[in-house]
Amino acid sequence: MEAVTKDRIQYIKTRLEKEFSNDSTMSPIIISSPGRIEILGNHTDHQHGYVLTSAINLDNLGIARKNGRNEINLWTEGYSPCNVDLASIKIDEAEYNSANSLIRGIVDGFRKRGVDVGGFDAFLVSNVLNGSGLSSSASFEVWVATAINDLFCGGEVSAVEIAKIGQYSENVFFGKPSGLQDQMACAMGGILFIDFLDAAEPITQKFDVDFSGYSICIVDSGADHANLTDKYASIPKELTEISSHFSKSWLREIPKSDFITEIPKLRESFGDRAVLRAFHIYEENERVLRAKAALERDDIREFFKCVRASGESSFMYLQNVSIAGSVSNQPLAIALALAGDVLGDEGAFRIQGGGFAGTIEAFVPDRKLEEFKEVIEGALGVGSCHILSIRTSGASKVEE
Repeated sequence: MEAVTKDRIQYIKTRLEKEFSNDSTMSPIIISSPGRIEILGNHTDHQHGYVLTSAINLDNLGIARKNGRNEINLWTEGYSPCNVDLASIKIDEAEYNSANSLIRGIVDGFRKRGVDVGGFDAFLVSNVLNGSGLSSSASFEVWVATAINDLFCGGEVSAVEIAKIGQYSENVFFGKPSGLQDQMACAMGGILFIDFLDAAEPITQKFDVDFSGYSICIVDSGADHANLTDKYASIPKELTEISSHFSKSWLREIPKSDFITEIPKLRESFGDRAVLRAFHIYEENERVLRAKAALERDDIREFFKCVRASGESSFMYLQNVSIAGSVSNQPLAIALALAGDVLGDEGAFRIQGGGFAGTIEAFVPDRKLEEFKEVIEGALGVGSCHILSIRTSGASKVEE
């Protein structure tokens, strides 16, 4: 856990004591929950497809302690404090897109599993870039769920269940129709292949990949996607419409050949963008499997080809790089153009995460790293290029 330092731990311990009066003799716990990058599989998770994802060395680091009251008080530095009355856990559309709604949803998720969640105080610091596509919200959800798991369940709830509780909260209480990829990566850690055919019991496989000679860079386009829920929602909505034509719920249930045959009717009923987005999902699932096979045989060149092809498909077919109709505001496209110009035919780059704003990822040859960072930050601003590493552990308790 490279991001977990003694200084950060001491800071959150000091802030817990300063901000929350507590007569409890209970010892506090410290939890670290990583952010994540989506290596491959753009928007395939909500179609019960395949993804390659990874936890990274940025995290939500927080301290929590039972307070003996029927309320959760949580403060993430830089944000407004959260206060949740455990006697009032219900969906409130007026509270959509708020941290309070996520906490309520997580509590409800545990209650549905028979857990009696009590009150606690918590203070967090985060270096996961907010609104950047590094899953700051999923990391937060998984942090809260992991803290509740330790405080009130003895740590018995599995990482997969933690992830599902986080997704439930985001979908139902927060109002964002996301898949499960982000929460799984934050909860489990490492480079992870996930098959979502059975979303209740996803199949996972961890990889130990040697990217020696390359650095993983995340480029922050400078645009926050926090208010773009409707743009994200349009993707699963349109894909659900395509699936409904076949009386199915997910594209994974429909053979690609059947989809191709029905394209004239699909275009007439749902429009060309929906058809193109479905094309992306079919081809992206195939790419993830090719990339997985490449990693299994240590074929980094083929893996990079799959990463590049994924980015091209997201741009052309999924259409989540820029907001439709925007002429003067296309920051992700600018970031992709810069990355392509520096890398040429070396390494790989693509949009990552939900899209429309946020970040791109790049696998940069170490000999080009200085040039890459200089070009990116010269155009997008100092601090826009982040050099990251893979974190092998998921959300977990930190032992001092």
